[in-house]
Amino acid sequence: MRNIKLILLSILFLNASCAQKDNTIVSPKIKNYELVNVFEKVDIPWSIEFLDEETIIYAEKKGEIFIIKDGKSTKIQNVPEVYLRGQGGLLDLELHPNFSENKLIYMSYASGSRDEGGGNTTICRAKLIGSQLADVKLLYKAEGNSTKGQHFGSRLQFDNNGKLFFAIGDRGNRDKLPQDLTLDGGKIYRINDDGTIPNDNPFFNEKNSKKAIYSYGHRNPQGMFLHPKTGEIWTNEHGPKGGDEINIIDKGKNYGWPKITYGINYSGTIITKEKEHPEMEQPLYYWIPSIAPSGFAYVSTKRYKGWKGSLLTGSLKFKYLERIKLNKNNKVIYREKVADSIGRVRDVKESPDGFIYLAVENKGIFKIVPKK
Repeated sequence: MRNIKLILLSILFLNASCAQKDNTIVSPKIKNYELVNVFEKVDIPWSIEFLDEETIIYAEKKGEIFIIKDGKSTKIQNVPEVYLRGQGGLLDLELHPNFSENKLIYMSYASGSRDEGGGNTTICRAKLIGSQLADVKLLYKAEGNSTKGQHFGSRLQFDNNGKLFFAIGDRGNRDKLPQDLTLDGGKIYRINDDGTIPNDNPFFNEKNSKKAIYSYGHRNPQGMFLHPKTGEIWTNEHGPKGGDEINIIDKGKNYGWPKITYGINYSGTIITKEKEHPEMEQPLYYWIPSIAPSGFAYVSTKRYKGWKGSLLTGSLKFKYLERIKLNKNNKVIYREKVADSIGRVRDVKESPDGFIYLAVENKGIFKIVPKK
């Protein structure tokens, strides 16, 4: 009997030491908002940004960029050619912090060709002049092209110091790339706005390491935002079957993939029995079952009652926008479906005037309008 009690206590201790996970998500009976489709003619709108309060710029995965104003779209010319395969194509957009003065826009996309052995994630910048991109400059191209169509990662985010963070997924090569600092893939990167690499990056002085790496041990981050209060970079990340994660990115840290994970193979077999390691970071939160998280945003606006300080993430798998409420210790205390069954939510952003917009595959770009 004593041995049984000790076993039970050990299980309780292990559960308490693990990262937080909670299956509970609600669909509110009373919704104090409505969804307005502001632009319907979309295919896979991978990313949306705001040139100003009235003007949206968005990227289509197939390799096109459009500006939307007053319900009308203008196609941008001179967009870099993309390697369109599987999850690869034209992916994220990010405006320079001083965009209003310098008109610089940053893009992540898959580049390459079958003749080049496939493609890999690429980062470039250009100047937006009217409806055309000019002075297109390659900033970073991940080495090691692959014909595999998965895990390009690819979100972009400037921090408060003008450094550009971006994600590159493990490209379906989990056993080789995420834990190897000499190879691209399965990493979060940090560069200057001109593509040079900051000399205070954690592996800048390590022989043979990729100097742009900021953190490693990632699978496929497809959501990223800058926390407005702490200045930290937060990401969401696709796990395998189970084990999608929210992570706060810290300099030089190892986030574990595939050495530790809360997920399993899609076939149901075990990847690893290890869920923790003293030299690897635990996620702030993980989802079981996986929701396939996409765009990721922090709610700063007061327009929506009770939403300020919440997180928003799209669910590609379950086709809703999820709102996540945290307490002061960053523990998830509430989850809610904001736009249940709307479709595959690819991106979510807060506009300069404090409204939430979401981009939904084959459905449109929606504005969440609070009810009076």
